[in-house]
Amino acid sequence: MSRRGEHDVIVVGAGVVGAATALALVREGFDVVLVEARPAPPWNAADDVDARVVALAPDAVALLDELGVWKPITQVRACAYSRMRVWDALAPGELAFAAEDRGESALGWIVENRLLQHALWQALANASETGGSLQLRVPGEVAGIENSENNAVVSLADGSSLRARLLVAADGATSPIRGLLDIGVREHDYGQRAIVAHVGTERSHESTAWQRFQPGGPLAFLPLGDGRCSIVWSLQADEAERVLALDDAAFCAELGCALDFRLGNITSTTRRLAFPLRMRLAERYVAGRSLLIGDAAHAVHPLAGQGLNLGLRDVHNLRGQLRRAKARGIDPGAAQVLRRYERERRSENTLAANSFTLIERCFNSESIAVAGLRGLALAVADKVTPLKRVLMDAAAGRL
Repeated sequence: MSRRGEHDVIVVGAGVVGAATALALVREGFDVVLVEARPAPPWNAADDVDARVVALAPDAVALLDELGVWKPITQVRACAYSRMRVWDALAPGELAFAAEDRGESALGWIVENRLLQHALWQALANASETGGSLQLRVPGEVAGIENSENNAVVSLADGSSLRARLLVAADGATSPIRGLLDIGVREHDYGQRAIVAHVGTERSHESTAWQRFQPGGPLAFLPLGDGRCSIVWSLQADEAERVLALDDAAFCAELGCALDFRLGNITSTTRRLAFPLRMRLAERYVAGRSLLIGDAAHAVHPLAGQGLNLGLRDVHNLRGQLRRAKARGIDPGAAQVLRRYERERRSENTLAANSFTLIERCFNSESIAVAGLRGLALAVADKVTPLKRVLMDAAAGRL
C-alpha cells in the first residue's frame, strides 16, 4: 500500500474482465484492491459443460497465456475450432474460413465462462508472488464514489472505505459504478432473446463453428470437446418464448431445420436458457480518476462472438498504458493516461458494436433484394482473398 493508505488501483467487479484486469496489473507491480459482491461460482471437471461458453480469439488467448491461466484451462476443458462456415437462409453464397489458410492450427477456442473465471480466481490467489500486491474484498459492495484531483475514494456498504489513484469499473453491462459516476449510456434493444443449450448432433461438428443467418436472427453452433455443440440461437422475443416452451423432441426438430440439417438431426439437448439482447455503449469511458472496462463500457450483440474478446482487448490496452506510465514515473490515474485508453478503446468498441448492429439489421431483413445482396456479399468475401484475410484478422484481433 502507498503512503496514507492509498492503493494504486481499485478494480470493482471480478468477472472475467475484472479478474483479468486485477491479475494483469498486479503482475505489473501495482498495488491492487479487487472488490466483488460474491465469490466466483464453483467449477468442477466432473460437472457438465457450463451453459455459458465463449469463443476466444487468438489475441485473447495470448493475453491469458501471459497471465498464466491458459495452460490450466487447456489441461481440463477447451475446444479449438479450425474452420468457420457462415451462410444465409434466404440466399445462396457462403463464407468459409480455415486456420490452415493462415498457417495456424486454430481460429479460436470455445471455453466455459465459469471455467475461465475459475482459472483467473485460482491465479489471483497467488498473484502477490508475481511482483505487486493484491487485496480481495469479497463480499464487497460499493455504496459511493468520490473523485478528487488526487485520488478516488470508494465507500463500501459495510462502512469502510478505500482510496486509490485509479478506479476501474468492471461490474458488467448494467454497471452500478457507471451510474454512480453519472456516465450516460446509449442503448438499443434488439427485441431478441438468445437461447443457449448444448446439443448432440447426428454428424461430427468437424471442429467447425457454424453460423446461419435467418430472418429472425442468427443461429450459431460452436464445437465442444465432448463432440456436442453449444448453440446460441437469437430469436425475436415472442418466437423465443414459443421455442423455449417446446419439449425436447420438438425443439431438436426445429433446431435441426434451422441449421438446414448441416450436422444431420439434433439427437439431444440440455435444458435451455435465454438472455435478452441489448446493445449498451457508454457515452464516455473516463470520469475523473475512474474508468470503465469490458461490458461496463460496451455490451454488443453476440452474433460475432466478440463481446469478451473486446473486453480482454480493453485489459491489454490498459495494461500497456499503465506499464508505460509507470516506466515514466507518471501517476496511473493521470488524465493523459486515461484519455489515451479511452480514445483508443472507445473508437474500436463503438465501431464493432455499430457494425454488429448493422449486420443484424441487414440479415434480419426478409426482402428478396436485400437477401440477394447478402448472398452476393458472402460469396464475394469468400472468393476475394485479401478481403477474406482482413475479416479473419479482425476476428483474431490482429487489426
